[in-house]
Amino acid sequence: MDKRNSRKTSRTRLGDLVNLLREEILMGKRTAGEYLPSEKAFAEQYSLSNQSVRKGLDVLVSEGLIEKIPRVGTKVVGQPEGSFVTVKLGFHTSVTGEADILRLLSLFHKENPHIRVQAVPLSGYSYAYIHNYLTGGILDVVMMNYINFQEFLEIDNGDLLEPQQRNPELYPFLSDAFTTGDNRLLVQPFIFSPLILCYNRSHFQEANLSEPNSSWQWQDLIEHSNKLAIPNERLGFHCDLYSPNRWPLLLLQAGARFERSANGRIKLSGTPMMDALRYSKEMKHSIPYLSEGVTTGQSERLLAKGKVSMIMTSYFYLNYLLGEELPFDIAPVPHLGTPLTLLLNTGLAVYRHSQVKDAAVKLVEFLTSYQSQLFIRQHTYSLPARRLAAEWVGEEQRYRPSRFSLFRETMPCFRYFTDLGINATELAELNQELKLYWAGLENEESLCSSIEGSGQYA
Repeated sequence: MDKRNSRKTSRTRLGDLVNLLREEILMGKRTAGEYLPSEKAFAEQYSLSNQSVRKGLDVLVSEGLIEKIPRVGTKVVGQPEGSFVTVKLGFHTSVTGEADILRLLSLFHKENPHIRVQAVPLSGYSYAYIHNYLTGGILDVVMMNYINFQEFLEIDNGDLLEPQQRNPELYPFLSDAFTTGDNRLLVQPFIFSPLILCYNRSHFQEANLSEPNSSWQWQDLIEHSNKLAIPNERLGFHCDLYSPNRWPLLLLQAGARFERSANGRIKLSGTPMMDALRYSKEMKHSIPYLSEGVTTGQSERLLAKGKVSMIMTSYFYLNYLLGEELPFDIAPVPHLGTPLTLLLNTGLAVYRHSQVKDAAVKLVEFLTSYQSQLFIRQHTYSLPARRLAAEWVGEEQRYRPSRFSLFRETMPCFRYFTDLGINATELAELNQELKLYWAGLENEESLCSSIEGSGQYA
């Protein structure tokens, strides 16, 4: 067992074991009739007692995923073929942690034993292939974020999705984002998050610095970052600026929109947007190692190890800090004078021609029910789309930052990348060009020439 796991409590380690087995069974990695390793083997692997392992396996027995055969072992359960319907759910792999989706699927199965859910992991930024997954019968329900949805509409695939009933219990602004111009809700909101600042409180206390607040502008962050950084020990600030879920933030805060020439192509030279891009580049050089070589969850892992004092992240990625002994809190992201933040929105769509559409709709209704949404609120750091669940107040089951509910006050500040005047295809294409510019591999003149002179930005 690695050092990271050795710092976890026995309860957390047991949860890791149960969640992993549940995931492997639901995703077909452990098939019906297969026997699990012994309780003793699990106990040694996860540094648990045999009794703790036994209690954990009992949870999976109660969910109908395994059965214990006296003096033989523990067997993965399967039902006779044809005794249930199977709904194939395409999901972002990150949501196994962001929404504990596999435990939710187990709860769904307990309430609907005649419906099995086959979890199909999806990968990649482009959702063009989802057309073939739907029409080929590979998926009945597909998870989409806002970028995925916009991309799907741009390639005229909206008619593949079943219009859904608008749920008044979900935040209206989330439903608005997944509603077409002809007032069809094609994706039901599931979880969401604005970009936020996350920081190590003890680092601020040790440096005798006041903690971040809503008045912070980017210059405040830069100044505090320089004071918090310790050469060869830790960074003051870290984030993945190159991510399409990050870099639009500064441009939105600058109040600029991509302008168009008469031919419809993006115009950049001499525009406020070019000024905003230039500022983004300058800020990157003001904070060394802002985004070089960043992988998913790296900023959060650095924060957990005490190697960075502040990160820009989301409620989704706070889940990388679950189980860590870290005195962290959150604050609104810094701004340029007008507080704005980028909103990330993930929902569930149903394939219109699914052979099991009724069961698929039932799954979406369950995942957006108060029961499931409250489960997300209580067991993760993600924000459920259902208002009463997101704003639930009660006895917490895990560490919760003191300013967790700040999202409620910052809702008027939420924006999407489309507020920049670009579509999902242009977002992806600009992302490639801007990486070169921000890395110093392309100057301003060549950036403008590449964007303005290429028909791909028309």
